[in-house]
Amino acid sequence: MIQLKSPREIEIMARGGRILGDTLRLLAERAVPGITTGELDRLADEFIRSHDGAVPAFKGLYGFPGSVCLSVNQEIVHGIPSPKRVLRDGDILSIDVGVKHGGYYTDGAITTPVGEIPPESARLLAVTRDALAAGIAAAVPGNHLGDIGAAISGVVSRAHLSLAKDLVGHGVGLEPHEEPQVPNEGKAKRGTKLVPGLTIAIEPMVNLGVAATRTLADRWTVVTADGKRSAHFEHTIAVTENGPRILTAA
Repeated sequence: MIQLKSPREIEIMARGGRILGDTLRLLAERAVPGITTGELDRLADEFIRSHDGAVPAFKGLYGFPGSVCLSVNQEIVHGIPSPKRVLRDGDILSIDVGVKHGGYYTDGAITTPVGEIPPESARLLAVTRDALAAGIAAAVPGNHLGDIGAAISGVVSRAHLSLAKDLVGHGVGLEPHEEPQVPNEGKAKRGTKLVPGLTIAIEPMVNLGVAATRTLADRWTVVTADGKRSAHFEHTIAVTENGPRILTAA
């Protein structure tokens, strides 16, 4: 069941979303060659908890061991932080953060360069960021979920890249994952109609190579089937009468 949020609830989510956005910014600044993903996870945990009443939403969620998901290069989502995973110059790092604050959840992600990255990786990040922006722009009252997916997939297909297969966005708010699913592909004017009070996480995951994915033996980390790089950008947004409102900006 889709749970629409009141203006008061959306303001609570926005307060948690600002903490989330600041966490992403902090980790992007600290993601330099030589640091471990385990150290970044510790920094994120400490920073989120330094805000009164805020906790990392992913810690223990469905059994996930980290406070944030940190996915490197060909890892698309759900990378497990590790003190043994050292970032190197030229890597790209996807940082996926969830925050619970005031009883409500927000979810957001960025992919950041580590040092100097190859031009094709920089283009991958730019296209994925543009795809997210297009999806958000389509999240207006009267449109449908299919309009969001069509906007995202249009950007990606024009760039001759691929969307990670079977990975989607979702509703968010009272729970970390709510209805509806928010596919990154779709047809305009198809699917659930967008109305004020809908809060969703829009999150294109774009691959340099094929769309196919596989899950590693850790049962968490999803990687590209061909080993080529992937990028992930995500915002929690609220559909309002005045258009989409980003709740997870720094």
